Amino acid sequence: MIAGHFGLAAAVKAGRPAIPVWTLMLATAWLDVVFVPLYLSGIETVDGTGYGGGVIHADYTHSLVGALVLAALFGAVAAWRLGREAGLVLGGVVFSHWLLDLVVHRADLPILPGNAGDLPTFGFGLWRLPAVSAVVELLMLAIGIGLYWRAAAKRDPKRARTLGLSAAAFGIVTLAADLLGV
Repeated sequence: MIAGHFGLAAAVKAGRPAIPVWTLMLATAWLDVVFVPLYLSGIETVDGTGYGGGVIHADYTHSLVGALVLAALFGAVAAWRLGREAGLVLGGVVFSHWLLDLVVHRADLPILPGNAGDLPTFGFGLWRLPAVSAVVELLMLAIGIGLYWRAAAKRDPKRARTLGLSAAAFGIVTLAADLLGV
């Protein structure tokens, strides 16, 4: 669902033009960025393949508490570098990753890191309906890009076409990679 996450980042950029777009993109993918070294070391795993075809055992990065901690850390660093408001926004964008994943994941999102206490796991399972989840993701991406383009066009009408085409191309490539499981 990375395309949907990027759609949210684009929508936030529309409303917060002072925040660099690269920080929004990094923030929205931060849980997955931290997941990669844990996955490579075997601490977190994925069973299955394809778009929404796997059960993800990201018991640290994608636990509710883990996501809150990673969001707070990212937000604190962003606040130090970009100011308090940007830090709060970016911390919220990091946490939005968990909220969006809650909608699509099967019940594989734990509350506590490492699934301590073996508490129930959460996920509404939209990935069980790949066509529906792909449409939802496409809509999120299109709306985010549309909001970003509209806001950018108001600020710099001469660059609006280039920005819109670039954002659309990025969105198409991201969505295709997401659907192909790349």
